[in-house]
Amino acid sequence: MYGREASPEVIAAVGHTDLTPETLKLVEHELRKRVERLTDGAVGLVRVGAGLPLAFGRAVREAGRKLVVLLPAQGSVPAVLPRRDRAAAGELLLLAEQMRLMPYDPEGRDACVGADERMISTSRRLLAVWDGSPSNGRDATAHLVAYARAHGIPVDVVWPTGAARAAGGPRPPRTRRSGSLRGPR
Repeated sequence: MYGREASPEVIAAVGHTDLTPETLKLVEHELRKRVERLTDGAVGLVRVGAGLPLAFGRAVREAGRKLVVLLPAQGSVPAVLPRRDRAAAGELLLLAEQMRLMPYDPEGRDACVGADERMISTSRRLLAVWDGSPSNGRDATAHLVAYARAHGIPVDVVWPTGAARAAGGPRPPRTRRSGSLRGPR
């Protein structure tokens, strides 16, 4: 792509979707510090969404790094995002150096986890905002950490002192069969 230059170090981010607003501030600050320490030319990669993706996008840009945002696609056009992710998507696209389309259904938990797995597999490092809890069928963060480690991708766990998850955890995902509410990872 750029002649003989080495490809940039790509750092992906995943984590819990039910972080409290105070925790998101702590996490954004910690992510910025970690991204600042990366090699020159490092690029942040995140799947579009509210909460952690937006905090990571802000941290990457504040650290002076490039940001690539993955958008869900249906065919060759962007898919309609869940309402809760739309404002964050707008800000992420303004922060992004580049946007890439990835085929997945943003309303399907399994599709989102699959998209995160593909994102992780193209990265050299994973920043995981994770409290260490096991996967519970709704939150896939533990699964994504295990996936990265199984594929030889180094994982940096980010869980600042004072971090907390919202009471009740994420809502169950929407599936085409059940029609229940969604809240992957």
